[in-house]
Formats: sequence, C-alpha cells, structure tokens
Amino acid sequence: MSSTDPLAEQRRLVQALLDPARYPHPVAAVSLIETHISFLLLTGRYAYKIKKAVDLGFVDYLGLERRRHFCHEELRLNRRLAPELYLEVAAIGGAPEDPRWDAGGEAIEYAVKMAQFPQADLLDQVLARGGLTPSHVDALAARVAAFHRAAPSATPSDEYGSPAAVWSPAEANFAHLQRLGAAARWPRLADLEAWSRAEYQRLGPTLAQRRAAGFVRECHGDLHLGNMVLLDGTPAVFDCIEFNPSLRWIDVANDLAFLAMDLSERGRPDYAWRLLNDWLEELGDYAGLPLLRFYQVYRALVRAKVACIRAADPALPAPERQAALAAADGYVDYALSIIAPRPGALVITHGLSGSGKSTAARAVAESLGGVRLRSDVERKRLHGLGSLARSGSGIADGLYGDGATAATYARLAELAGAINAAGYPAVIDAACLRRWQRQRFQDLARTRGIPLVIIDCRAPESVLLERLAARDRRGDDASEATPAVLAEQLAQAEPLTPDEREAAVVVDTAGDGLARALAEIRRRIFEADGRQDPRQSPEEERVGLP
Repeated sequence: MSSTDPLAEQRRLVQALLDPARYPHPVAAVSLIETHISFLLLTGRYAYKIKKAVDLGFVDYLGLERRRHFCHEELRLNRRLAPELYLEVAAIGGAPEDPRWDAGGEAIEYAVKMAQFPQADLLDQVLARGGLTPSHVDALAARVAAFHRAAPSATPSDEYGSPAAVWSPAEANFAHLQRLGAAARWPRLADLEAWSRAEYQRLGPTLAQRRAAGFVRECHGDLHLGNMVLLDGTPAVFDCIEFNPSLRWIDVANDLAFLAMDLSERGRPDYAWRLLNDWLEELGDYAGLPLLRFYQVYRALVRAKVACIRAADPALPAPERQAALAAADGYVDYALSIIAPRPGALVITHGLSGSGKSTAARAVAESLGGVRLRSDVERKRLHGLGSLARSGSGIADGLYGDGATAATYARLAELAGAINAAGYPAVIDAACLRRWQRQRFQDLARTRGIPLVIIDCRAPESVLLERLAARDRRGDDASEATPAVLAEQLAQAEPLTPDEREAAVVVDTAGDGLARALAEIRRRIFEADGRQDPRQSPEEERVGLP
C-alpha cells in the first residue's frame, strides 16, 4: 500500500472491508472498533486486527513490512497466554477499494485473524456490570503468576530492565503528556513528575538488583482489564505488547502493577489487593514491593496519555471526546492518590486451626491495602515445597518441629518488616498461640513506631472440627491441620496477656462479626496515624482508595 497518506488509504480499505461479502467465510454483518493504533473488524466468528500506519513515538507501524512483522510477533507472543484466540496472520491483496483476502500476489496489508468473542465478556465490561467475582480474580492471579514464573529472564547483555531503561519510558510519558497540553488540565502533573523522578533515583539500586536476580522477563506489557476476557467462565489474557520489546521485557512487578492499578482505579481496590496477595503468595516475590507505587503511577499515566491521544482525534464525536478526557482525569486522580502517604500497621491473627484466621486476614489485607503473609505457605517455602504439597510431618516434628516453627516465625517477621519498610501494612496469618511468637511482632511494631492489632479469631470447637474436615476433603489449602493438631493446640496455647487483649479485636467467625471487626481495625490504625479514614472522604472513595 503506497501513498503519501497511508492512514487515509487504510481507512478506505477498512471502509471496503465493512462489506460482509468481502470475506471468505459467511458473515452477516461487520462492525468496527478503532483504537489509537489499530482497526478491529468484527465479523461474528472471527475478528481481524489491522495495525494503523502511525508513528506515535512509543509505537511505529509506518511501512507495510513493519506491520507484517509485528502481526507475526503479535501471533507468537499472544499464543503464550491465549492460544485459542490467535489463529493466523492473514494477507490482504487487491486494492484499498477492492480488497481480497489471501488472494495471492502482492499484499497491500496484513491482519491478525482471531477467534471473536462477545465484547460484553471483556473483563472491564464484566466488572462494570458487577459480574467480576473473587474466584475470577483468584484464577487471574494464578494464571498471571504461572505466566511470570515461566517467562524467560533477560540476559546480562540485554539493556532491558536496567534503571535507565525503566526511567526512559516514564520520562517520555511525561513529555508526551506535556505535548498533549496535560499540564494546563492537571497543574499537579508537575508533582507527579517530581515524585516519579525522586522515586526512580531512590530505587535505582533496587532496580539493578531486580534485573540481576532475573525478575526482568518477557512479560505481557499491557496487563489491564480491557485485554482480558471470560472464555467459558475463565479469565484469559490477550493483546500483549508486540511492537516494542523494551515495553514487554520488564520487571514482573511492573507487569502486575498495571492490573492492580486498573482494578483499583475502577473502584475495586479490594480486588487489586486480592490479586496482588495471591500473586505474591504464589511467587514469593515480596522484594518487588518497594517498586509497586512507582510502577502504578507510571501505568496510570500511560492510560491517561492513551485517553488524551484518543481525545485529540479530530474525528472523534464530542461525547466520546469528553468521556476520554474524564477517563484521563480519573487516572491522574488515581496517580495523585498513590503518592499520598498512608498509615503503617502490623496486624497479626491469633486463633486455633479452623478458627477463620485466613479469611479474616485476607479481608483485612483487602480492606487496608496490605500484604498478607501466611505461615502455612512460608513454612513450606522455606523447605522448598509448594503451598499445597503435603509434607508428611508429624504434629511436632519435621516442618512442625520447634526449630522449623522458630524459623518460620523469624521469616514472617523479616518479611513483615520489609513490607512495612516498603510502605504497606503487613497482615500475618498465623496461629500465634505462644507468647514468644506474638512477642516477635510486638517488638517489630514498637521498633517501627506503628500500631499492632491482634485479630483474635474464635469459633466453637464443633465448628473448628467441621471446617478442618471440609478443608481436608477439598484439598485446596496450605494448612495440614488435623483434629489431632487442634487437640495439641488446645493443650499448649497460651492466652493473650492483658496488654495483648488491649491490642486485640475479637472476631466470632461463626457469626457475622467480621465487618464490624474490619471497621474497628481501620479506626484504630487511622486514629493512631492521626488521619482521616479515606472511606470517609467521598473524593478519595471515587478514585478507589482502600
């Protein structure tokens, strides 16, 4: 396709391809979705994606050979996560006004041929109508974690993921926003740039360490809800970045931060923290937490930039332009919320096996925007076991002997300190039935000058036994507790001291007291910090703060 205006020729081509008779398979009607970098033709059974002949700096599709190459890259890369969606690269022959699919001869354009799915099944649409469930989030976290674990790491000779490579797109993003006139719309954009630059300089050694440790991998690069879909009720991830390797070869924490940002900005910070905690629990990558805020701000401003690019399109109808600008406003508001200081806290559970500690700890982490550590998972990780592996240990030997238990609590305290240092509340999901176990966390909270809250989980013994039996039948939990373990705990547990009871919030997990307990925990933590709970601020509620 040769022209002084290849995009204009592409528009003529796309207009011709809106004719159902142009396709080599039955088509009743064709609809078009246009983004800043592509035309997507929906035909019913198949979708055809044509890359726009544009150069936006971060993406360059000028030249037919470049578009052909990147169509094949899109096919290769996306088959890692959604092989059922990505079918082939289709050549288009003929002329823009009279295109023909796979007609032989010289191609004038290329398209990625995909299996079509209902647009209503995109996860941003599913979330908007209230259909995204915790189980969807759990499945998504597991899928992304498995993908990140299997992705190849950058080699020492690559520049991918170096501190300079991390800062370059962030800096370019601010420059692009300036060219789009964003500074006039958002005076505090300068604050975000100054904060980002300072964080980049502070985190330089961490960025270098992450790269050396192999956490820079061939990721997805565009991990947000609009690039995910429910297929047979299970989330699938598609449309990764193929056009710029440096935006794909990134830290796994950078990749995950995009999705966490998207969930939170759309008003579901609880889902964002559920996703993050499941991902962390699977990979054990707590060392990436200091980078999370930097990456979330970067990702939010990338989305703001994309929305501004769309709003600047003179062909866009006025209502859609206003919607794009409103979306950009939301992303900037979110980014500003991220750089605001948050209260620190250390929360630990206390209770017998089956008392609901994990449920309570997850709920607290999702409510506070905190990181949960499970003793059952970290104990096994210390011994090279997966969370669902059965250790074969006895009640007080093997993984559950005194030495292994001491090492487990030492590791929990070490990770909790790192989580707090990264700026997040740490939530410890452990029995903490002995005073020495609780004392570790009391000392840590005192050292860091943050409040300690004990979630004292209780339930009748009959309920505990029922829960242990149900968990054993499911086989889906890291805990190996049995009725014999419960009996040992009842005999050995040391009650909370008067000082500990002052720090405790009692939760009857056999009843409906968890919501009240969450409110009380939040009250204590924000009160200790001398700050207002964000849930009491309508403006902060709007941007989805936890």
